[in-house]
Amino acid sequence: MADEADVLRALEAVAGPDGKTMLPRSGAIAGLTVRDDKVYLAIAIDPKRSMELEAMRAAAEAAVKGVRGISGAIVTLTSERPQGSGAPSRPPAAAPPGPRAQAARAQREIAGIKRIIAVASGKGGVGKSTLAANLALGLAAEGWRVGLLDADIYGPSVPRLFNVKGKPELEGRILKPISAHGIVVMSIGFLVEETTAMVWRGPMVMSALTQLLREVAWGERDCLVVDMPPGTGDAQLTLAQNVPLGGAVIVSTPQDLALIDARRGVAMFKQTEVPILGIVENMSYFLCPHCGARTDVFAHGGARHEAERLGVPFLGEVPLDIAIRENSDAGRPVVAVDPDSPQAQAFRAIARKVKASVEGAPARAAPRIVIE
Repeated sequence: MADEADVLRALEAVAGPDGKTMLPRSGAIAGLTVRDDKVYLAIAIDPKRSMELEAMRAAAEAAVKGVRGISGAIVTLTSERPQGSGAPSRPPAAAPPGPRAQAARAQREIAGIKRIIAVASGKGGVGKSTLAANLALGLAAEGWRVGLLDADIYGPSVPRLFNVKGKPELEGRILKPISAHGIVVMSIGFLVEETTAMVWRGPMVMSALTQLLREVAWGERDCLVVDMPPGTGDAQLTLAQNVPLGGAVIVSTPQDLALIDARRGVAMFKQTEVPILGIVENMSYFLCPHCGARTDVFAHGGARHEAERLGVPFLGEVPLDIAIRENSDAGRPVVAVDPDSPQAQAFRAIARKVKASVEGAPARAAPRIVIE
């Protein structure tokens, strides 16, 4: 099996950003990781030269794919600079940005996709991925052609939620998404084993997310739902920098601890000028399957009150329900397999509100983000 040393040797045939120095000796490699038979490479450049250096990126990708034992490569240009010089043996820490580091990503639409909706949460464990999957299926049930991107690089859930075990086909440098339950899905989880730890720093995360957005044959889609990782870090900023988001759905549970983090998510998207489509209260209440008694495990109504306080829409409540859990674990999203059930109807109602909110909304350019 090929390793990083094999990849670096192959890259010696590629000139770095200065056009003279071998890429591994140029100090421009911001991250290099080999997982199974896939290579993830980030090359740091001056963002003003991104078009000019596309040929270098393509040459590096071709060189990597020529290594024996390598079947695919994600090679992306980034504005993040590696610390020090020379070729790192693992993704290095990104250099801290200057006082007014400009957003360096190309801010343009994705061909064929009419609108992009981010599903986010301020913290993990609130059921965001389950909501994203069933929201995508709910939008498809409303007549939209839908794609679902699992952008949670560190904890991809789509392969399990849709019970997809195969790997996507690669046509040249373009990945083909996998069809499941009437929508198309893509996840970093299709490219690595389920037990593989994604020990990546910021530049590698941004590189992988950019390729999953732009080097996938999404086709003509009315909507791309993006399941974001929890928090307000690199992935969220990369998405806001890269594409004109149609809006964000914030997922929270009712208790104060989760709502604190939900506020941060709302604030982050407002700061990047992304419309807040609304807040969903997940695991809102529990109905006993035996006696029908209701228990507010995590309190109740907190997300609705928070939405009112922040002046954003409240999209609805989803119960803490064993049918949702069992179907999700089995790779059978409840909206797809039991669309008439009360659980599926809760997701469908949220999907209708989201669709009504973004349908017919004017196209918006991605914001120019300045980090102070």
